[in-house]
Amino acid sequence: MKKQFPENFLWGVAYSSHQVEGNNVNNDWWEWEKKGKTKEKSGWACDSWNRYLIDHKLVEDLGCNSFRISLEWSRIEPQEDEFSEEALEHYKKVLIDLEKRGIKRVVTLFHWTLPIWFAEKYGWHHPQSSEIFERYCKKVIDFLGSEIDMFLTINEPRLILNRGYLKGDFPPGKYNPFLFFEARKNLVEGHKKCFDVVKKKKPNLPVGITQFCSDFRWRSKSRFFKRITERVEDFYNWNFFNKLDGKFDFVGINYYSGYRFGMKPPFIEIFKPNNITTEMGWGIHPDGLQEIIKNAWRRYGKPIYILENGIADGEDAYRTKFIESHVKAIQNAIGEGADVRGYFYWSLLDNFEWCEGFSKKFGLCEVDFETMERKPRRSYYAYQDIIKKNKIKNNK
Repeated sequence: MKKQFPENFLWGVAYSSHQVEGNNVNNDWWEWEKKGKTKEKSGWACDSWNRYLIDHKLVEDLGCNSFRISLEWSRIEPQEDEFSEEALEHYKKVLIDLEKRGIKRVVTLFHWTLPIWFAEKYGWHHPQSSEIFERYCKKVIDFLGSEIDMFLTINEPRLILNRGYLKGDFPPGKYNPFLFFEARKNLVEGHKKCFDVVKKKKPNLPVGITQFCSDFRWRSKSRFFKRITERVEDFYNWNFFNKLDGKFDFVGINYYSGYRFGMKPPFIEIFKPNNITTEMGWGIHPDGLQEIIKNAWRRYGKPIYILENGIADGEDAYRTKFIESHVKAIQNAIGEGADVRGYFYWSLLDNFEWCEGFSKKFGLCEVDFETMERKPRRSYYAYQDIIKKNKIKNNK
């Protein structure tokens, strides 16, 4: 097995607009927060709308050759079919600065937040939603397409559908399986329309989605239960990809942990092989990432990017080992033939973790939310060493 990763391997970090920009007052999550649906309000978040140059310097000093960000739809289209040149110019400055630093720009079009007008008048369950999403995409590609190196239409569609239309703890707060299926159909169509838009205007720009994937294990090793587990995984991880009619250039994977099933209580539990629990209550299970990568490669035979992988660990006690073990899992999968081309740690900064507010610390850099000072943790420098050497420190 090769000790080093490929020369052009993408080493990156990620964050999303609403979680870091601050004062995104015109989207559905801001309204959700005002209703008391989250533990805290996002407020100024990390003030990255104003401090993006500081963030970019942290990414550059880390040694990353890529950075994943998202665009805030509610800033770009604050009113229906009225686009803000000011917001588009802002994002252009952000992207141009990254290019000047030699950092590839991985851009997500929709990372969960919707303009208030869209949420109130349409929502993803509305039959016109995919057409409206296509219009937004066209505007973004026309204005920013030349400044994007890799394009994601949707972040984690399954998760926002489950929690928005079945569990109801995300906007729009529905408990309706019929609307769930309508919304899923429209998200699929929205992606396919956007894929066609990009390929018409920027045929060489890679386009895809990234999906929240989990590893599933059954306590029993019987063949019957193994098949059940495979069916669960097929629906949970790959169902959305399977509906895209091949309209994706790569497989984007967001991976954090896994689950274990059994016939006795607890019937479903988070898999914690080392009995270590993160601030999110998740286990640390790098072997699951290796299996998911191999599965994705067998299914689709397309380049794979790990576009989110991280740990909520405010004490920074486990983060270095977490990164090293998951990078090792990627290396093992590459050694078994999978074409993995990038790894993005979530996240560069401690940020607004949706329903959980600011209590969950995923950042390589901690943030003082009073002063907005960013301070790299020990794990920042450990990841920096991996990137610099293009291999894991202990991989002799």
